[in-house]
Amino acid sequence: MTGGVRDKDRDAARDDTLRRFLLPIGAVIGLAIVVFGTAFLYDKNGAENLLAGIYQLLGNNAGATALRNGGGDQFVAKLVLAAMALLVGVGGVWLLYTGVSAVVGLLSLRKQQRIIPWVFVLPAITLLGIYLVYPTIATIYQSFTHGNNGAALANPLANYATLGTQDFPHVILNNVIWLVVATSGSVGLGLLIAGLVDRVKREALAKTFIFLPLAISLVGASVIWQFVYAYRPPGAPQYGLFNAIYTAAGGQPLDWVHTQPINTYLLIVIMVWLQTGFSMVILSAAIKGVSTEVVEAARLDGANERQLFFRVIVPMIKGSIITVATTVAIAVLKIFDIVYVMTGGRSGTDVIANRMYDEVFQFNQPGIGAALAVILLIAVLPVMYINLRNLRHQGVGA
Repeated sequence: MTGGVRDKDRDAARDDTLRRFLLPIGAVIGLAIVVFGTAFLYDKNGAENLLAGIYQLLGNNAGATALRNGGGDQFVAKLVLAAMALLVGVGGVWLLYTGVSAVVGLLSLRKQQRIIPWVFVLPAITLLGIYLVYPTIATIYQSFTHGNNGAALANPLANYATLGTQDFPHVILNNVIWLVVATSGSVGLGLLIAGLVDRVKREALAKTFIFLPLAISLVGASVIWQFVYAYRPPGAPQYGLFNAIYTAAGGQPLDWVHTQPINTYLLIVIMVWLQTGFSMVILSAAIKGVSTEVVEAARLDGANERQLFFRVIVPMIKGSIITVATTVAIAVLKIFDIVYVMTGGRSGTDVIANRMYDEVFQFNQPGIGAALAVILLIAVLPVMYINLRNLRHQGVGA
């Protein structure tokens, strides 16, 4: 009996030693997969070159040559790229974290408690630095140094001075209109619907229909609403919903998305349609969290339903309303897809993000594009501050 216990202890010790030996090796392998895999993904022709090398080893020189020249089995090359992305993003990262965690496990308990948090936080911080902090600093620097075609600026403020001319003030005004109307419309409508569906029998079904548009991308929603606003000349059949109704009532068809100033507001309707579901879900959960004792006390004091909602429930969910409003506002400030798909910024509908795209990729003005990006960043910062202050006030992260 004693010998059996000793054998089990010996086997357990051997397994533990083997694990301590293999896991650090796994960390090295994981690091190699991440590094080489990232380099492979960074190379835009990496999948084609890898597949061409495999074809060449198999004796298919014609297929290898076709791949290197941009032809051949491009679908297979895309599959190779997807497989490599999965290998790096799942397998490599898992091996890396598991191995590093095992290496840290060899240290004393006190050192483990100090190092383990950094093992998981440091990669995220590094990625944020590479893909967020560095581009932000580079963009700010570029806005003061780069002019037409990337040439150096004699006056560091020249790009910002240019923004005060032409139609840039109108572009910024459009963003203000989007911010006020889209945010208030989404949050207000979401709050109203949240209060109403809380009282219906088929609450889940009603919420599903309101929430469904949020599952659609901004581009997809824009394509859908292009059919709603579609215009055909007078006398032709109108397949656009707005013009079908308008002409049936005796009016002449209108080119809605190119008719100023209503076109900007019609584009905002798309954003409200998308964001109302998000606002409704969050605010509905907040309403359900209001104490029933408080509601009953208000009713006993003689409050009617309108007073109960606006004077009792709404003040109690103020923190949730601010959170939803700031989240929607940040999305609205960065709006690009709807404007780009619907009008391309023409007919007085341009916004900062769309103009930034045009300046950089169409007019080859990286400095002005960077200046617009900085203005957008400055506009988002106060909204983020309000959101963070509200979260601290509610005790989140305090």
